[in-house]
Amino acid sequence: MIVFKTLRWKNFLSTGNNWTTIDLYKHRSTLVVGHNGSGKSTILDALSFALFGRGHRNISKTQLVNSINGKNSLVEVEFDIGRSAFKVIRGIKPNVFEIWQDGTMMNQSSHAKEYQKVLEQNIIKLNHKSFHQIVVLGSSSFIPFMQLQASHRRDVIEDLLDINIFSKMNGIIKEKNSGLKERLKDTQYSLDLLKNKIEGQKKYIRDITQINDDEVKVKRDQIDECNTEISELTAKTEKATTHITKHKENVEKLYSELHNKRDKLGQYKHEFSTQIKRVVKDAKFYEDNTHCPTCDQDILEETRTTKLKESTDKAKELQDAISKVEKEATANTEQLDTIEKDLEEVRAYETCVVSHANTIKRLHKQIDSINKDIERLSAREGDLGQANTDLNDMRERTEVVVDERGVINEEYAYNNVMAEMLKDTGIKTKVIKQYLPVINKLVNQYLQTLDFFVHFNLDENFAETIRSRHRDAFSYDSFSEGEKQRIDLALLFAWRMIAKMKNSVATNLLVLDETFDSSLDHDGVENLMKILNTLDGDTNVFVISHKGEILEGRFENRLEFKKPKNFSEISEMGL
Repeated sequence: MIVFKTLRWKNFLSTGNNWTTIDLYKHRSTLVVGHNGSGKSTILDALSFALFGRGHRNISKTQLVNSINGKNSLVEVEFDIGRSAFKVIRGIKPNVFEIWQDGTMMNQSSHAKEYQKVLEQNIIKLNHKSFHQIVVLGSSSFIPFMQLQASHRRDVIEDLLDINIFSKMNGIIKEKNSGLKERLKDTQYSLDLLKNKIEGQKKYIRDITQINDDEVKVKRDQIDECNTEISELTAKTEKATTHITKHKENVEKLYSELHNKRDKLGQYKHEFSTQIKRVVKDAKFYEDNTHCPTCDQDILEETRTTKLKESTDKAKELQDAISKVEKEATANTEQLDTIEKDLEEVRAYETCVVSHANTIKRLHKQIDSINKDIERLSAREGDLGQANTDLNDMRERTEVVVDERGVINEEYAYNNVMAEMLKDTGIKTKVIKQYLPVINKLVNQYLQTLDFFVHFNLDENFAETIRSRHRDAFSYDSFSEGEKQRIDLALLFAWRMIAKMKNSVATNLLVLDETFDSSLDHDGVENLMKILNTLDGDTNVFVISHKGEILEGRFENRLEFKKPKNFSEISEMGL
């Protein structure tokens, strides 16, 4: 059971830098009064902020800081759980979050969210929604149980019945199964790898087994074919070499001589042609001139005739020489053509010799390669024993991995069965089914105490059925605001009774925020007071109201909030 002792705050909402302290345990009942905006509901916001880091109302974290001072907002709450005394300190500007147990601060997590989980899940075992269903019934930013979604209704009841441990177990099982899935993938990968290796090893053994004398003979036949080809090429090379040796020198010599002679004949022809041009020029001079332009003397006709005849004879002589040279050049060209063919034949033989030499070299390499293949094939026969040993090792490893996979599959299937049991439709539903009659009975008892005579029923899916006196079926939204509030009150007290029965989230604190000021009529107020007066002595009730006159004299203690100079302060007096 959570026993709240004290709550204090400063620079929080409308409160200034002085501490405001409330004793949550001293009086069984306390009436909290004050004008609108005086800071009455700050109690709820401070308690909610200290425990959950958020206000009771829909207020952002930055708005919780007093707007005038603007910093050093701090809230502290002290409570006991069993024999342990706890204190939670939370602040804004600067941010503070500390959890103290028996005077020692608990190790803070690296992340505030993880530290908050420790507080909610391991210490108070309440989340924000469940806390406000069991401890608080308020009109500001309060969502009654009946207005929650089905999943949120389930969260509240799971907290009450302390069965959310099954959800945690389910999460652990899912996490384990996720790891098992990865292990199964790894195991299957190992199996596939081993199967591939085994198939490869079997093929290797088959290849070794199939190597026999016939295969070696095929290799040796290939070597014989290469040797035969080498012999043929060697003979052709020798023949070509003989031909080259016999003809190359003479052919090249004769080719050189004919080539030189062709050059000389060409030179002669050029010289003769030059001389003819000069003779023709001289003859032209004597034909065209009778007077010498150089010495300015007349040229005798006899001299002209003699010179023309000499020129003509000389030209004929040179022309005969050119014809002779051309004839010899033609014969020389014919001889060169013949010699060039002989020379090309010699060169063709040389090319064949080079080609045969390359082919012979390639065939020798091929023979070496075939011999290595024969050696390797022969050597692999000796590996057969080791190959079979390796194959047996692979098979044994495969059996081990198969057994491991079987174990993992069995654990995975077992975890799936547990996960199925831990689902919302499993064990939790059975537990809830056992408590639903008790919950419905308590709710109906409180409804009758509040003079609301209907039959209320929650099913296992947390859907409500409300039947009137005439057995007409209604839903929660079918009723007036006052009737809805009676249902909300009945549920609140039922939750507290269930919590006390389970001792899971039971607490001494009950806060009613403006419940008496809203939709309750006079009879409703009287009936609610009747319920409050029948609560156990370990319950501390705080009723927040701005209509204190109708509740005067009904509570042990009275707190009045005032707001002088825009800062809230509190005064306490017994009643």
